[in-house]
Amino acid sequence: MSVSPQQLEEVKNIFRAFLKQRGQRQTPERFAVLGEIYSTSDHVDADELYLRLQQKGARVSRATVYNTLELLLECDLVVKHQFGTNQAKYERAYSYWQHDHLICLDCGELFEFCDPRIQSIQEMVAEIYQFDIRHHALNFYGHCRRENCPNRPAAGREALATARKPEAPAGAKESA
Repeated sequence: MSVSPQQLEEVKNIFRAFLKQRGQRQTPERFAVLGEIYSTSDHVDADELYLRLQQKGARVSRATVYNTLELLLECDLVVKHQFGTNQAKYERAYSYWQHDHLICLDCGELFEFCDPRIQSIQEMVAEIYQFDIRHHALNFYGHCRRENCPNRPAAGREALATARKPEAPAGAKESA
C-alpha cells in the first residue's frame, strides 16, 4: 500500500528541510529515490531500487541511489534491514506501523506481522530500565510450511504433505 499524496508531501518536506539544514542540494534524482521507496510497501535493496528507477526512465546513477538511501536513513525516513547474509533491504519509515518479520530460510520469503503484545513488552522494558526506545527490530528465521515454497528441499515437501494428511479413525482400514 502506498502513502497518500498528503503523506508523501510531508515526507518530501522533511527531506527538504534535512537537506537544507545540511547544506546539501535538493536534486530531482534524490526525490525520485524517495518517491520510489514511498510508492511501494516492499522491502527493496539498493540495486532493485536502481533498476526500478531506470525502468521508469529516471536518470539516476547507482551511486546516487546508495548515497540518497544513506541520507534517508539519517533523517529517519527509511529503515535498513539486514536479513541474514543477503544484501540490505530498505523500507519506508514515516507513518508506517511498527511491525516485525518472519524470514524463510528456504525461499527467502519475508512475512510482516504485528502483535500488540510486543509493543507492550517494549513499553514495559523501557519503563523498567528507564530507557527511551526509538525503534526495535525483531526478525524470526525459520522454514515456512507453504507447500509451494520454491526452495524447500523435496524431502521437506513430502514430510509436510504427510504431516497434513488426516489420521484415520481407530480401527479403520487403510486403502491400498
